Amino acid sequence: MTVPFSRVPSNLRVPLFYAEFDASQANTATATQRTLIIGQQLAAATQAVNVPFIASSASTVGGACGYGSMLHNMMTAYLANDSAGQIYLLPLADNPAGVAATGTITFTASGSGTLSIYIAGTRVQIAVASTDTPTIIAAALAAAVNAATALPVTATAALGVVTVTAKNKGAHGNGIDIRLNYQGTAGGEETPTGLGVAIVAMSNGTTSPILSDALANLGDQTFDFIIHPYTDTTSLDAIKAFLSDTTGRWSYAEQLYGHSLGVLSGTYGQLTAAGEARNDQHASLVGIYDSPTPAYIWSAAVYGAIAGSLRNDPGRPLQTLTVSGVLAPPRASRFIFTERNNLLYSGISSVVVADDGTVQIENIITTYQTNKYGDADDSYLQIETLFLLMFVTRYIRTQITSKFARMKLAANGTRFAPGAAIVTPNTIRAEIIAQYTYLVTNGYTQDAAAFASGLIVEQNASNPNRVDVLWDGTLINQLRIFALLNQFRLQASA
Repeated sequence: MTVPFSRVPSNLRVPLFYAEFDASQANTATATQRTLIIGQQLAAATQAVNVPFIASSASTVGGACGYGSMLHNMMTAYLANDSAGQIYLLPLADNPAGVAATGTITFTASGSGTLSIYIAGTRVQIAVASTDTPTIIAAALAAAVNAATALPVTATAALGVVTVTAKNKGAHGNGIDIRLNYQGTAGGEETPTGLGVAIVAMSNGTTSPILSDALANLGDQTFDFIIHPYTDTTSLDAIKAFLSDTTGRWSYAEQLYGHSLGVLSGTYGQLTAAGEARNDQHASLVGIYDSPTPAYIWSAAVYGAIAGSLRNDPGRPLQTLTVSGVLAPPRASRFIFTERNNLLYSGISSVVVADDGTVQIENIITTYQTNKYGDADDSYLQIETLFLLMFVTRYIRTQITSKFARMKLAANGTRFAPGAAIVTPNTIRAEIIAQYTYLVTNGYTQDAAAFASGLIVEQNASNPNRVDVLWDGTLINQLRIFALLNQFRLQASA
């Protein structure tokens, strides 16, 4: 038997004991699955733009990127759902060509009681006295808004009008919601009698940051959960190119992988049109309507809710997971079953709301809908498929690079001493079958017999130093539909 030493020389004459260590048969590690939150910081922030940094608390992000910045609010929402992940943030500057969204709250007359206004899903309350003028009320509300430093807006007051301005420039600010009494009278919220309040929604915010430089600075570091706050075509196309199978992170050369998720807010018709305009297996878009919480905060909350499950078991379905840190749309604004089902055929993922107002994951799909010929294709429909492919491919790579890192390659049938640092295609084939058995046992794949019969491992015909493998595994499925025909009886059989 030839023992395949790597370091102990064969010409030793000095006695006695020598040892080297070989971890090629011991590696059971899995890849670190990092979260990346992309978003804007404030102009006065101290963090370098376009350079990723690691953080573990919302206060750290608030101090570095600015309290109330997009990144600060997204980090807060993410941590409300996933406190165990390794989180990096990619801070962006406002686009110089951008404009900050603005809205107004105008007061007339007066009343006595408590005023409850929700801005970006956060309640701001002030006491109102019957002797207060609209100017006094407006000044009090502006002061309360500015005191809530986590809000994504600032406020100014003049002559009974509060002007609310987004802290970050960009079109995302148009989705910062302002409304009265979200909880309603059941929650003890109602406008003081006699007080007139008129709200003009946030609008006129324009553009998003350019992503190319920031994405390029990520280098070769892996990020599996990429939270993307921008849903304009230019930004989505940039992420699509970043994760591309051809030249991006899913290409054979990079093998870094990752999946992006964003949230779109719009009507049923708007979401249908937006979803059908996309076709990317490495991106998911969740559809919501009329939530007080901005869509970019939803994106962080939703990915936080599913990231822990995907880390623990990428094949387990995500339905019923709770999403914390966001407010559900009012009951009248929630999509009904038919709408959600149709949206799932238009590339839009869905959430549902329980009777107590808890938001839950229903089905997270990708935007991939058609093949290169424009024909319907569900190969990459489910997000679990992509995360299973990441896990399985990384597992195979880890085992192959650990066990066969410095092996000589011989043709099948070659006779050599046991233990020699030599492999044949058949040796590799046996190893891959053993790997697949492990994957089946642990619930990532299925049908080991069919896999073994279809697996091809062969020495390349033109390059004798290369082995080509056709891996024909079957990924595990998810139980999504349980259909029951209740063929009941009203009379007992004789």
